[in-house]
Amino acid sequence: PKDTVDSLAKEVEILKARLEEERQKLNDVSLATVGERLELIAFMNIKPRRLLKGHQAKVLCSDWAPDKRHIVSSSQDGRMIIWDAFTTNKEHAVTMPTTWVMACAYAPSGNFVACGGLDNKVTVYSLSCEDDVSTKKKTVGTHTSYTSCCIFPNSDQQILTGSGDSSCALWDVESGQLLQSFHGHTSDVMSIDLAPSEAGNTFVSGSCDKKVFVWDMRTGNCVQSFEGHLSDINSVKFHPSGDAIATGSDDATCRLFDLRADKEVALYTKESIIFGANCVDFSVSGRLLFAGYNDYTINVWDSLKCIRVSLLYGHENRVSCLQVSPDGTALSTGSWDTTLRVWA
Repeated sequence: PKDTVDSLAKEVEILKARLEEERQKLNDVSLATVGERLELIAFMNIKPRRLLKGHQAKVLCSDWAPDKRHIVSSSQDGRMIIWDAFTTNKEHAVTMPTTWVMACAYAPSGNFVACGGLDNKVTVYSLSCEDDVSTKKKTVGTHTSYTSCCIFPNSDQQILTGSGDSSCALWDVESGQLLQSFHGHTSDVMSIDLAPSEAGNTFVSGSCDKKVFVWDMRTGNCVQSFEGHLSDINSVKFHPSGDAIATGSDDATCRLFDLRADKEVALYTKESIIFGANCVDFSVSGRLLFAGYNDYTINVWDSLKCIRVSLLYGHENRVSCLQVSPDGTALSTGSWDTTLRVWA
């Protein structure tokens, strides 16, 4: 049987090479070449506008509320804070029973937040009650390793999680039932993102196995996969069109994978950038790609020309999370320096 395994493995490699040949035949022109025709992005006046201080430890995750005003953030010491990003006031603060709260997310209604981390769980808190938020909490799902990311898929009734156990899972919030599990990655899942369409039944995951998988939420099947990164993928984000996915990796690059071309179409890199990218997000139009790095900076890339158009300084430790606000008017960043910053 070992011979059979070996010969099958060889055959797989040959078929992979064939597929790559076919792909190259279709590969007529690079994105950057097409992008040369476009106008350069004029002077960008992005400045730090707000500083959110209150965490006592590394900020690990944050999420804008649907109201475009509030932000939830979670930190290494187990605290979750709900901020008013305009006034910088803290509206709620919850101390979780665990440290390293690596995931937090707002529900679409804005009435709930979910979080998880080294407790291997995903817990949902209700914000509607005037009193203490921590009284109304509910454990929804449990993984066999840490929860690295979570997101509500267009409804308060369900939550999608990614985990260090290398799986993703879809849970029913009310019953805590596992609705669907997604197996295929061979290492920790670090990031997930929903396809932008309203009827979106697909999501993407990025993992330490250096692969990007696109999943069908209804069937649990992987419908597409991408390779190219040389190290862990820390962040994945759909382009607003839904036709491409940006990734950020420990290999110090960000990349763009096109679903229709079925391949990598752009590489965002400079010789001077040698630190990993932890988080990526697009401007509302998709023209700009924001990326937060371990060297404390945020690089702003022209996603079509594949050149850096701006560099945002301010954080004093690695940038762990970043997100463009729902209306596209601001950018929030969180860092191991314990602060969050809002740029506009």
